[in-house]
Amino acid sequence: MGFVLVAGAIVSEIAATLSLRASHGLTRLGPSILVVVGYAAAFVLLAQALKTLHVGPVYAVWSGLGTVGALAGGVLLFDENVRLATVAGALLIVAGVAVMYVGGGLEH
Repeated sequence: MGFVLVAGAIVSEIAATLSLRASHGLTRLGPSILVVVGYAAAFVLLAQALKTLHVGPVYAVWSGLGTVGALAGGVLLFDENVRLATVAGALLIVAGVAVMYVGGGLEH
């Protein structure tokens, strides 16, 4: 169950971050509301997940995959340009998350 909560926290954080971009400095009401709701949901879900999972690896997974998701969303939704080094860095983040998951260091 903890992993499902972390996944929800990641999706909520990505949605909030992309909404932050769409809000144009919090000047658009709809996206601004999504920012607040998304970040609140992300923290509530993360807090619940940490009841059964270790904080260090979970935070690394949450922030790492949130970063990669926001990067992908920026490219897909806002036509942002990325350099090869950015893609390489994102792939390294994903590889690091996979190593932590396979290593089994997430659960109490």
